Parts: sequence; structure tokens; C-alpha cells
Amino acid sequence: MPRVPVYLAAVLLLCASAAAHAARVERVDIVGLDEEMTENVRVSLALYDAIGRDISGRRMAYLLREAERETRRALEPFGYYSPTIDVQRNREDDAISVRVVVDAGQPVRVRNSDIAIIGEGGQDRYLARDIARFLPSEGAVFSHPDYESSRNQLSRRLAERGYFDAEFASRRVEVTRADFAADIDVVWTSGDRYNMGATTFEQTPEQIVNDSLLEGLVYWDEGSYYHQGRIDRLRSSLGRLDYFSNIDIEPQVSEANERREVPVKVTLTPAKRSIYTSGVSYGTDSGAGIRLGVERRYVNMRGHKALAQIDYAQRRKTATLQYRIPAFAWFDGWYTASLQVADEQTDYIDSRRVELVGSRNGQYNEFLNLVASLHVLRERWAYAPEEDPDNPLPPNDEFNGALYRYATFAYPSLRAEYIDVNDRLFPTSGIGGSIMLRGGVEGAASDTSFAQIHARASWFRGIGESNRLIVRGELGHTFTDALVAMPPSLRFYAGGDRSIRGYDWREVGPRIPARNGRRAFAIGATSVVTASVEFERYFTDTIGAAVFVDSGDAFDGSSPQWRTGVGIGARYKSPVGPLKFDIARGLDNPDSAFTIGLSIGAEF
Repeated sequence: MPRVPVYLAAVLLLCASAAAHAARVERVDIVGLDEEMTENVRVSLALYDAIGRDISGRRMAYLLREAERETRRALEPFGYYSPTIDVQRNREDDAISVRVVVDAGQPVRVRNSDIAIIGEGGQDRYLARDIARFLPSEGAVFSHPDYESSRNQLSRRLAERGYFDAEFASRRVEVTRADFAADIDVVWTSGDRYNMGATTFEQTPEQIVNDSLLEGLVYWDEGSYYHQGRIDRLRSSLGRLDYFSNIDIEPQVSEANERREVPVKVTLTPAKRSIYTSGVSYGTDSGAGIRLGVERRYVNMRGHKALAQIDYAQRRKTATLQYRIPAFAWFDGWYTASLQVADEQTDYIDSRRVELVGSRNGQYNEFLNLVASLHVLRERWAYAPEEDPDNPLPPNDEFNGALYRYATFAYPSLRAEYIDVNDRLFPTSGIGGSIMLRGGVEGAASDTSFAQIHARASWFRGIGESNRLIVRGELGHTFTDALVAMPPSLRFYAGGDRSIRGYDWREVGPRIPARNGRRAFAIGATSVVTASVEFERYFTDTIGAAVFVDSGDAFDGSSPQWRTGVGIGARYKSPVGPLKFDIARGLDNPDSAFTIGLSIGAEF
């Protein structure tokens, strides 16, 4: 029988011993730290990668030794350089659980902070504000993420403000563990500030509007100081025109002249010229209908726009024509002329309306849009008369004997829209709303004198990563001594998906009572007040649920009779805004036991 060499037997014995001591890592617990530090330790431990796997005894010993070093390094970004770490192992049969007990100890704090800019940038008061806000400040715990974020932000700010030659003269952090102290020394040399050069436009593959039109959006003078905010404002202005599918703005720093003037090249790709829309609809009052529309993004080289749209339902029809001309004087915006013809013939109302509107809107700043308009309105309407039980009206002759009223109004209107939210599709912080003032004078092309104010506001607040609180409010009032002369289109209504859920559209407020199997019909009011509180909880990145309470009234006189609705809903974050499906119940004698609402689109 052949003899086995001694060294080979030793190797086989060691392998067998290692295999015998192999075990499965069941869990790893980290104790003694806050959530953020715990997560950083977790992702730093190689032990976590071993959970659920069979590990040899030798490999396990190595991972346990490394756990202390990895934990120590994971705490340094938070300013803790001298923690006490106890790595405990518990083995039951072939299962091992590890417990890492950490006492973070005393943190390292900033002892000295020398943050400076040498050169022209040192005299820039806006950069001086950024230096004053540099984190971590003296006396604060030395946080690596805060330090790197502040340092990188200042470097970006130098470039944004035209200091393209800026570079670090010093970039050093010294940590003295024995003193639990950190000394920060970061200094830039800014170089000279660059200026705005010539701006050129290139439309490819074809030119759709005159360059002279686009040059009206360049509000700075050539040779003025460079600032990235000017580039961003130009990009926003071009985007609001809706002429182009792609906007590329390139400051060509390498081609700056001897006066340090940076040319700006704008490359534009035209969007599709025509937008066609179509859809179907159904309403209890309006019946089945279709919607057809076409919009020309650019009609001619002067950048004019045109829109035509028809909503044709069995008992409610609307046709709209609109023409817009770009306007850049004072504020970016549009001159708009629109004509709308509407016809509504339901069981309770026979109404026809023609309205001509001329307006000028302007973007005052990134949050505020202002609109001034002049309206000329001609409206005819009548409500179905009370029926005589002894002489019922024949079918389709509900308005036989009805008293038709006519109204003519010419009035100015002012509207301000304010939106300051972090995301217009799905805001989790911020506020937005609008306020509208309009009024006419009897004898000045209006049948009666009136003044009207209407305001809406929405407030959004994210709670944690998965929750959202939404608070909405609405307030409107008409000042007039002749409400009966006010046409339906100038009155206030409440109820429905975007007002008081749990009540049907326009259900809340003064109404013609239900009779002979017909539903009650809203006639409008002088005032409206509504409020809503909604809480949303998302279970995944896109799917969630909501609970809400809505309340309010449309009313005449001085005091509302509050109607309240409560409900629940499903939410889905679609690419075009939240999709909302709500089931609500009114608490104050609603027409229906429950209402169902479906809506989709951006919050603003």
C-alpha cells in the first residue's frame, strides 16, 4: 500500500477541519447608533454580504476582525473617530448571529475654519454669503458630507458667477484625534470674472421663427457680467414658447475674447407644428359627447399660435377659437384673443353664451404670472318653469312659457397666479394659488354694476419619505345689488371632484328643487367658500392611498351652511401627474349615497 506524504496529510486535515467548522451567517445586528449611522455601518460591513451563506471558520474569523475596522471607518464621516466597538458572536449549531455594539464616543468638532477666496471673487458679496454659510461651522461636529457639499457648492457658485479660472490654492482638513478637533483650510483663487458675449441662435434642421423674435428674450447687454442664472432664465423663456422639442444653450468659455466675453450658442430643435386632440365624454346633465381640437404651435415666422376646439355633447356644446402673439416687453408673455360660443340645454336650463376675450399675460418672476384681460359677454338663459299638474308640458317642451333673460357685460379682469413648489407634477413642499379680480359698471356696456373676487390656494407638505399632506382652500364673493341680472357664467358653484367631494358637480348651493323624476339643478350663488384636508400614504414609489375631508358651501347672504364630505382614494404617480380615484360620501343630505371621482394630471 502506497504511503501518503506527511505534508499532504496535513493539508487534508486542515481542509477537513475548516469544512467542519463552516457555518451559516443568519443575522447581523448593529446596536447603539442612530438610523443614519447604522445604515452607513451596515453597507460598509462585509459581514452583511455573507448573510445566508455558508462561511468557513477561517473566513469567518477574518470577517469578524474586519468588522471593527469597517465600523470605525464608517463612523468617521459623521465626525466620530474614537468609538468603542464590541463585536459579539453567538453560534447555535451551524447558525451564527453577530452583534456589533457601538459607543460612538466623543465627536470631533471644528476648531478652526479658514474659508476664503483670493482675487476678484473675494469682493463678490454673493460669494461672501456662501462662505458665511459654509458647513460645518466652527464648534460644530465635523461632518464629511456637509464639508464636501459646501466645498463643491462654492466651486459651482464660482463657475455660475463667471469665475471660470477659479482653482484651489489650498484644500486641507487636519483631524487631531487626541484633541477631538478638526482644522479646515480651503482657499480658492478666483481669477477675473468673465462677461456675457454675443448670443447666437441656430434652428435645426429648419428655421421656424425669426431669430429677431428669439433675440427679444435676451434681456442682458453684451459685455455685462456673466451669471448662469441669465442662461437659465433664457432657457425657461424659450421653453414657455413651446416651439422647440430640444433647447441646448452652450456658453463657449474657450472662445472668450480678450475682454473675457463668453459667446453663448443656442441650438434649437423645432417641435411638431400641429397638435391634434380628441376624446369622448359623458355627463348626467350633458349626455354623451366628443372633443376635437387642433393647435398650431407656430403659425408663421413671427411665432403666432392658433387653437380651435369643439366640445360637442347631446345637451352641452362649446366651440373655442384662440389666437396668440408673443410679447416680450416688460415681462415674457402673450397677447391673446379668444372667442367662445356655448350652448347648454338640459332639463332645467336653456343657456347660450358668446364671449370675446382679449388679454395680456406676463411672467413677473419664476413664481408669479400676471394676466390682465378685457371681456365682452352676451348671454341668454332661462330656467324651466314650474309645471301645472293639471296641464303637464309635452315631452321636449320643458321651456314652453319660460321667461328668458338676457345679459350683456363688458368688464376688465386681473389675475395673479403664484406657484412655488418643489415639483409641479407631484409637489411635496410649497404653496400655489391664484387670485382674480373683475368687475363692471352699469351703463358702461354692462347691464348692472358688480365687483367680484375669487381666490384659491393649495399647500403641500411631505411627511417622511412616503406621506404627503395637502390643504386646499377657496373663497369668492360677488358685490352687486342685482344678483338676478348676473348670468350663470358669472356666479359661484360648489360640489364635485375639485370642490367638495361626496357631492355631485354643482350640487352644493342654491338650486331649483327636484321634481317629476328630474334632479335638482344649481342656479349659482354670490359667494363660495370651500376647504379640504387630504393625507396620502404611498406604499411603493408609485402606488398609494388617501383619506380626505372636504367642506364648504356656495351661498347667498352672509353665512354659509357648511356641507361636509369624507372619503378614501387610490393614488398612482403617472408620468403626467397623479391619477386619483376617490370614493366619497356627503354627510349633509347629499343627492347620492356615494360619489366616485376620477382625475389625472399635474397639481398645477
